[in-house]
This record gives sequence, structure tokens and C-alpha cells, in this order.
Amino acid sequence: MNLKLTDGSLLPIEMHKVRIVQKTSLPPIDDRLKAIEEAGYNTFLLRTRDIFIDMLTDSGTNAMSDNQLAAMMVADDAYAGGESYYRLLDAVGDIFGYKYCLPAHQGRAAEHLLSKVFVEPGKVVLMNYHFTTTKAHFELHGGKVLEIYCDDALETKSTNPFKGNLDLDKFQAAIEKYGAGNIAFVRMECTTNLIGGQPFSMANLRAVKELAGKHGIIVIMDASLISENAYFIHEREEGYKDKSIADIVLEMTSLADITYLSGRKSTCVRGGFIATNNEKFFSAIKPWLPVYEGFLTYGGMSSKEVEAMAVGMREMVDINVASSSADLIKLFVEDMDARGIPVVTPPGGLAGHIDARKFLPHVPSLQYTAGALTSAIFLVSGVRSMERGTVSTDRDENGNEVEADVELARLAVPRRVYSVSHIKYVVDRIAWLYEHRDLVGGLEFIEEPPVLRFFFGKMKALNGWNKKLADAFKADFGSEV
Repeated sequence: MNLKLTDGSLLPIEMHKVRIVQKTSLPPIDDRLKAIEEAGYNTFLLRTRDIFIDMLTDSGTNAMSDNQLAAMMVADDAYAGGESYYRLLDAVGDIFGYKYCLPAHQGRAAEHLLSKVFVEPGKVVLMNYHFTTTKAHFELHGGKVLEIYCDDALETKSTNPFKGNLDLDKFQAAIEKYGAGNIAFVRMECTTNLIGGQPFSMANLRAVKELAGKHGIIVIMDASLISENAYFIHEREEGYKDKSIADIVLEMTSLADITYLSGRKSTCVRGGFIATNNEKFFSAIKPWLPVYEGFLTYGGMSSKEVEAMAVGMREMVDINVASSSADLIKLFVEDMDARGIPVVTPPGGLAGHIDARKFLPHVPSLQYTAGALTSAIFLVSGVRSMERGTVSTDRDENGNEVEADVELARLAVPRRVYSVSHIKYVVDRIAWLYEHRDLVGGLEFIEEPPVLRFFFGKMKALNGWNKKLADAFKADFGSEV
């Protein structure tokens, strides 16, 4: 919740109490230099012991509530027909308005099942923007991913409150070019992960559904951050200020034929599911669930996760929960912006995002601008962030590099994990780095996997910039921080 202080400023105050804590530490700069070198300048390959503040992702790193932990103690461990599943099914019906639910062990497992049933060679998948695993699954099944985002979606500095909108004119043009029968479905991601966690509006979703309906095209929604998208609709879209998050979420899901999600985000649980009211779609997916995941009533999740997800679904539509990370991200982004750091605006869901091309204009994309920036951030702060740029974009079918649309350093803000003091520290260290940005150089691959290379690829720093940056840091702060 944002509370107004006596000076008129807003403070995102935590609407919860901390009862269990996890110890952390800040390794010295020399240890951080060694750690990032051993990790191949890939923050995914850092060990937790080397990290002070972990802002790699909000996926599976959110704090669970006391009610979720309590629910895990009464889980039904039956292989088939477990009551935990039916409590999840009730929550899916109450919160999303859907009759059918297929659990999966996480969001990408749901994407695999959707690809198996709906994507065929030559089929086109339309979306407001891709996500890495989504694109990989659809293309591995022979589909063509076509992103039809609005023209200003890639403008990092913007006042557009809904940069996640899908362009309706491009949607119509795609129908005319490919034919409705060759479009597998249109996918709406809330919020758009790779372009700064930007939401779409209810008006845009409604228009997408209307146009798709005219041509018999399925609308699928990735609802991994649906409560945050609903919160942005509540805050930014005319006519929704007086509506509850629960009402907004229910309206959103009513406009999708199928909704799937990674529960690691909005529901704060490691799992996922596919939900629908269409019995034909449910029946087409269900036989594949035991093949790739597990029986219908657990689908690759533990029964404890199923129970916790049912509770998490109900909690995510509480405005104090839906806003918990979004309000802290707003503070984070606005503080960085005030220090002159080039950030993605307006603030979105999931994370604070830095425009690496503007931060490091001297480092070309093919020397992995965002990867260099995330490495430098870790080096000067002990904060782990994630590269969302050319490293996260796989080579084309001919082995050529594909420069990313945007080069972003993503600093995720998991729900109810970090405080304002953590954010202030991160801003301070990034501001110091910005003043010394000329010391940061590029990277080159030394180990490169053939797909999703950002997970396991290793790089090296060019021209020894890593040591020069560490020396400058020690000159200002000493060697013990």
C-alpha cells in the first residue's frame, strides 16, 4: 500500500509482518570478482552464497503467506483423486470463472502441452510479445511466432500506461496475410516480461477477443502476472478505479478461451496450470497430461504445492497483495530515474528495468550490452539481476546473431521479500556504476548452448574491464564491501 507522508511523498509500506527470516551476507569485492568470472559472466551460474540481494527473478522466489504454509500441512497425497486438487479447482472456478483445470509443474510445462495440441508446422502464433520459453516451445513444434505489439512498446522512456497492448491493425493484417485458419491462436501475456513488465488494458483485451471471435481464432492468456496486470488496470484505466482486483481478474479471464500460468509469480507457488470452460479444449489436452506431467489431480506438482496454490489464488486478488511488488517497483524505478539512470517507464510489474543501450552506449549489442551491465551490477553491489537482451535471443536458423529489440538489465522484485532499505542500497550502487560506466566493456561467448543459451552459456570480459571496475570500486569503498 502507498501511504502519503507529511512531505507529500508516497511510501510503499509493507502490509505484512516478518516472522521468519533467512540470513544473507555481502561478500567482499574480490570474492564477487572471482565468482562472476567462474560463472562465465552469466548471473544464472552464480551460487547463492555469492549473492547479497537476489533480483534474478520473481519466479518461485516470492514469500509465501502463513495461510499457504498452513494449507501445505493438510495436503492430500493421494496419487489420483486427491482432495487438494478439488480445492484448487474450486479456487480456479471462484477466481478465474473456469470449470476445467489441468495442473502442470510450471508455466513452460503448460506451454509444452498447449504447443502439443494447438501448434502445427506452418501455423502462426500471434502475441503481444514473446517470452523465451514460449517462443522456443512454439517454434520447436513448427510454429511461426509473430509479435504484433504496438509501435511504441519498445520505447523505454514513455508515459504510455499500457505498452503491453496488442496492435489491432497488425492483428487484422496478419489475418489477411496468413488466413484465420492458419493462425493457431493469439496469446496475450500479462505482463509482457521481456519489454519491462508492461501491462495491457482491459479495452485492448476486449478488442482482441472481439476481432479473434469474428474469425474463429482462439485467445490464450498467459496469466502468470495477472494480479499485477489487474492492479495496473485498477490504477491506470478509466472506469476501473472502483472495481476490486477480483472483479478485474474475473473480467480478464472471461475474455480468454484458455488461460495458463506459472504459479511461481502471482500465486507464489512452484507450479502452474491450464484452465478453460471449453470442454473440447480440456479433452484434447487431458490425455497428454499423464504422458508429460502426471495424473490429472496433481499434474507434476506435489500435493502441498497444489494446496498452497489454491490459497495463493485467493490471496492474489487482495489489493494489498497484488500491489505489494508493483508499488515497490514504482519507488525503485522513480528513484533510479531521479538519479539520471536510464530506466524503463512507466514502472511495470515483475522488476525495475534499466535500458542497457543508454547506460552503456559504447558497448554494442553483439558484445552483449545487457549481459555486461548485469555482470557489472553484481560486481559493484552483490546484487544478482538478469540479462534480457541479445544473450536471451537465440541465433537464427543459419547460426547468425539476432540483436534483441531492447537490451535490458532486469532487477526483479519478488513479492514481500525485500524492503525499502534494500531498494535504496541497490539504487545507490547502480548510481555509482552509472558514474563509472565508461569502465564497463563487452563480453564474448566461450561456451554457447544451441538453445536458450542465457541459462548455461559462459562468457569472458573483453580487455580486462572487470578488474579495472573492481579497482575503481575499491578506491571509493574499500575491499570489504
